[in-house]
Amino acid sequence: MSLRSLLTGLAALGLLATIWYSERIVAPERTEGPVRITYWEKWTGFEGDAMRAVVDEFNRSQDKVFVNLLTISGIQDKTLLAVAGGNPPDVAGLYGPNVAQYADDRAILPLDDLCRKYGITAEQYIPAYWNIGYYKGHVYALPTTPASTALHYNRAMFREAGLNPDRPPRTLEEMDGYAEKVYQRDPSGRLVRAGFMPSEPGWWNWGWGYLFGGRLWDGKSKITANSPENVRAFEWVQSYSRKYGATELQQFRQGFGNFSSPQNAFLAQQVSMVLQGVWMYNFIDMYAPKLDWRAVPFPHPADRPDLANSTYVDEDVLVIPRGAKHPEEAFQFIRFVQSQKGMEMLCMGQRKHTPLVEVSEEFRKNHPNPYIELFAELPKGKNNYAPPQLGIWPEYRAELTNAFDEIALLKKTPKEALDAVQARMQPIMDDYLKVQRLRGEEH
Repeated sequence: MSLRSLLTGLAALGLLATIWYSERIVAPERTEGPVRITYWEKWTGFEGDAMRAVVDEFNRSQDKVFVNLLTISGIQDKTLLAVAGGNPPDVAGLYGPNVAQYADDRAILPLDDLCRKYGITAEQYIPAYWNIGYYKGHVYALPTTPASTALHYNRAMFREAGLNPDRPPRTLEEMDGYAEKVYQRDPSGRLVRAGFMPSEPGWWNWGWGYLFGGRLWDGKSKITANSPENVRAFEWVQSYSRKYGATELQQFRQGFGNFSSPQNAFLAQQVSMVLQGVWMYNFIDMYAPKLDWRAVPFPHPADRPDLANSTYVDEDVLVIPRGAKHPEEAFQFIRFVQSQKGMEMLCMGQRKHTPLVEVSEEFRKNHPNPYIELFAELPKGKNNYAPPQLGIWPEYRAELTNAFDEIALLKKTPKEALDAVQARMQPIMDDYLKVQRLRGEEH
């Protein structure tokens, strides 16, 4: 046996031991009293505190079910391993893009019957958020905290560049022009300030095509990575490298601090405009409370006004892993989180909007994010985009991210890079769909 194989085996044993020990902590011997369920969640800090407050409120509200909450890092992998080992938690807090993969692997239970029993329906949710947990005709997950995105811009940096801080860019062409006025170099020619960078923060490198009317697959069987709209989007991405220098932009970005720190490029006033989510307010409030900023809809191509008010949507979700010991009681907790009271408590604690259609006036009035209505309204429009519901999405996303890097570094033209993604992913898609058909499952 090689050393690498030995270390891999030891790592796997260590992970199994961690899961076994965590189960021992949160699932003590059954005694008289409420049914005790285990809930694994990924959040720490104020996000974890918000969910813990919801759990505590649920536990106080009744005496039939008691939820033990445990914070788990790498939850998407550890939950799969726990299911495979036959010892999963009763509830797991996953990410929206995990739903298709988990459902395809039959690692989570469909929730249709429980939703009917407890009166949970699609009409109670903003469709963009309900749809993330609805897959192949079944409900597999229900939301916790949702997210949408918008353009965040620094008003002070606009003023310094001679721009009107009350007139944000409405089209991508306007934004490019604004960015050019903000860009600065020091006497040596080194970039010291940027107006906008498609690579910052780099979380949506796979998705620029949506803002130009593109899609990543046809919803049936075909990958569409190299569609004309996607190629156009990545030509726009590459225009920044051609204008400001691929190497210069890369070196400039290497000087940015951690996202969750005062050295964040936007908070440190190194970049004046960024595509960011509803969560960004938390970090502004924490690390740069005096920052003069504003959030507005992300600009659209001038010749595509039909794409105005585009936004990426995603959410955290609750699922019941296959093999859970107490699925009925687990859903009783999930139902509490889905109530207006539980959801608003959680979303206010994390300073996000709610995925529910009904929102209390108190929630709106007391929410600290001055732009919460913007983030709440954008997902209700027709131009909201979530990652594709594909079990092969992790691999597809990695291919698109690699293509983005090749394009940004001027190693390939957008057409060349996206053609390569298309050539690699379509056979993988074909095999994936073949397996689904053999299982009797279709998209």
